[in-house]
Amino acid sequence: MVTMQDVAERAGVTKQTVSNVVTGRVGVRPATEARVRAAIAELGYVPNLVARSLATGSTRTVGLFVPTVSTPFYAEVVEEVEDALEERGHHLLLCTTRLDGERARRHLASLTSRSVDALLIAGDQDLTDHLPLLAGARFPVVLCAWEAALPEGFPVVTFDYTHGGRLAGRHLRELGHERVAVLASPAHTVRVEGFRRAFAEDGIAVPDSAVHTAAAPTFQGGLAAARAALRAAPDTTALFATHDVLAAAAVEAARAAGLRVPQDLSVVAYDDTPEGLLSRSPLTSVVLPKRQMARQAVELLLRTTGNAAPTAREPRLLLPELVKGDSTAVAPPVTGVRASRPPAPRRPRPSAPDPSSGPALPPCTAPG
Repeated sequence: MVTMQDVAERAGVTKQTVSNVVTGRVGVRPATEARVRAAIAELGYVPNLVARSLATGSTRTVGLFVPTVSTPFYAEVVEEVEDALEERGHHLLLCTTRLDGERARRHLASLTSRSVDALLIAGDQDLTDHLPLLAGARFPVVLCAWEAALPEGFPVVTFDYTHGGRLAGRHLRELGHERVAVLASPAHTVRVEGFRRAFAEDGIAVPDSAVHTAAAPTFQGGLAAARAALRAAPDTTALFATHDVLAAAAVEAARAAGLRVPQDLSVVAYDDTPEGLLSRSPLTSVVLPKRQMARQAVELLLRTTGNAAPTAREPRLLLPELVKGDSTAVAPPVTGVRASRPPAPRRPRPSAPDPSSGPALPPCTAPG
């Protein structure tokens, strides 16, 4: 195995000079540094990172928690975090919770004593109750892609999930839809809340009976929820799915029921992940800026690595956008069995928004 002494002899310098080049702690003349780096390349020398961390007090390693890497959403987040860290000379230590609360607790407990310079936690599933384990961590912690209630004491870079739900609802309202149903994952309550808010602005209620929870965020789970929604209200003209895979399943369930998408039934998705490609045509979907979020979280984390932990301020919320596809259209006239429920009364939209309902949103348009 090539040693630091071998590099020193090849470059004609001392071992300490090689150490200074590798660690960057002490400046070295450019010509000397060039000789050392050339010797490193020629000999294929790999620095001992453990020894380096003992000497510098830094491993240049960042831990990343995600629920899973089996979904396109988290796979993209992991890739972007790794790229952003590599560009800044850091390494990634990846941990997956597999939606197992006890596994998450074990990982968090072990990381507080392991050699990482910082920790990034993406996704809140099975982690909220275990965050107190990080209260005494010697490294900074940043949360991202956090959809549950935001915990105190941690900086957060995430999405305005409620805004995304309102975008979906406003889009369907602008197309004239009143009889709608929701296909939701259990963790997506704020997305549903935003969707309902858009209809409430026009005096239309989306009742609890119109919200159908998928047993699992899978295609089969979406099929079962969509079938239940269409059986419960055959006059439904639009479905909002809180995840793309549920929306793709809704399209299939509609076609199996003899309904055309979007002529008879409009479908709006959420996430804009490759799972939406399970449908036969592009879905209208709420798009989350995943890679932008990952980069901003890494930048916030590394700004304080080696110093005091980041100060927990107001969460940084990135705004989703709605991209129009082929799965939504103007609400059809309701006839026959689809007219079994009387239309909801329409009320004029107030000229000024209710301050308690949050900021007013612009009309939904595809990004240009």
